Amino acid sequence: MTLLSALIGLLLVEGTAAIGAGIAVLTGAGSGIGEGYLVGKALEGMARNPEMAGKLRTNMILGCALAETTGIYGLLIAILIMFL
Repeated sequence: MTLLSALIGLLLVEGTAAIGAGIAVLTGAGSGIGEGYLVGKALEGMARNPEMAGKLRTNMILGCALAETTGIYGLLIAILIMFL
């Protein structure tokens, strides 16, 4: 194996790792869309039924926390791909 082919192989691995990390970070877009939809529907429910606002707010915050984990997992995977 020559030095040139080893260098090309290394660049190919690094390039595909960067592409994979970019795809993993895209999970944040889905997370943001889901959270926006969740908050919008919760506010709509609070406007229609104000006496349920406390319960809706609690469930909305719990749902946002769960939806945010997908974005955090994607970021963690991207960091692992790039640095390991």
